[in-house]
Amino acid sequence: MRLEKIETFVVANPPPRHGGRYFIFLRLTTACGITGVGEIYNATFGPDLCAAMAVDVFERHFAGSDPHHIERLWRRTYGAGYTLRPDVTVMGVLSGLEMACWDIIGKAADKPVYELLGGKVHERLRSYTYLYPPEGDVYPDPGTPNVYNDPDIAAEVAVRMVENGFTAVKFDPSGPYTIYDGHQPRLEDLERSEQFCKRIREAVGTRADILFGTHGQFTVSGAKRLARRLEKYEPLWFEEPTTPENPADMAEIARYTSIPVATGERLCTKHEFARLLETGAASILQMDLGRVGGLLEAKKIASMAETRQAQIAPHLYCGPVTAAANIQISTCSPNFLILESIGTFDGPYMSVVSTKIDWQEGYVIPPTTPGLGIELNDEVIAANPYTGTELHLDMAREPVVQ
Repeated sequence: MRLEKIETFVVANPPPRHGGRYFIFLRLTTACGITGVGEIYNATFGPDLCAAMAVDVFERHFAGSDPHHIERLWRRTYGAGYTLRPDVTVMGVLSGLEMACWDIIGKAADKPVYELLGGKVHERLRSYTYLYPPEGDVYPDPGTPNVYNDPDIAAEVAVRMVENGFTAVKFDPSGPYTIYDGHQPRLEDLERSEQFCKRIREAVGTRADILFGTHGQFTVSGAKRLARRLEKYEPLWFEEPTTPENPADMAEIARYTSIPVATGERLCTKHEFARLLETGAASILQMDLGRVGGLLEAKKIASMAETRQAQIAPHLYCGPVTAAANIQISTCSPNFLILESIGTFDGPYMSVVSTKIDWQEGYVIPPTTPGLGIELNDEVIAANPYTGTELHLDMAREPVVQ
């Protein structure tokens, strides 16, 4: 079996655009006609450039190779150009290519990928969702009360999600995040954050966990001030309280608070996650399969985490191909905690693929189809090219004024 062809697709995420502005997909084809799909989670360059990078990497390191040789292909790419260090752009491209190889391997073996990475551990996967605006209110005016700034509205949406079957909901009301972080939380941010936890806890009781998200915007002391106010509401986690460069800073917060610290969406490779574990910075690792280095790298990270009593909760703020990869790694990992979902994996978000993700009453049911269990919908993708100039995600460019 030999890899012969690559195709790339940059597709605009249909409204309401939960999961980002666009998705970067790729498809590999072998000489014997087996195809595999992958997704690149890369926000550092424009998506067309990232797609071109995937073509370049494929032609240099993957073309003509046996897709089973994951370790060899991974090391060729990781070490290209005299690097051998974590690089978020390279790893995003490599993740998509590696993911597609596993899809091919699974199809050739007539097995889901999780059966080839240790086998099924979990019959179903608990999932959570962000609290999104009600349907039809895609991006509400920030100057008006909405689910992002009003704790009572957020509590109403949380109840609706619990009634739909979710046993965990996430929200991030702790204020702006900028390229100048970290900063001290403003008093209004502290008060809003506590009121969100208070109102949502009162509304859902013990029917659901509450997951408190931040985006690394605080100093160590600022994160401690915020954690102290939230502890009484028993969040399942305090997400990325400081920027990801220095795990020792985050470890100081983890030692200070009883709330479990979760992090990892901006990290890649086993090496960056090893530093989290070595310092005790987090007990919940949120690797993103479209960025971390692919499925085998994620499996290695999950295994490393087992040795420190840490759990995994794969991150998802991209398309359904990465969602499918997250499902595969979660199914075969004993220390899986919870899976991020985009709502209930239905509606416009899933229109770019021709297969479904089976979500039932708060849980994802692992697929039994070979490979990743997902296929691209070429017709929808062709009809929705991304023509914008914005990156997948952006932070504010001015410091927070206290």
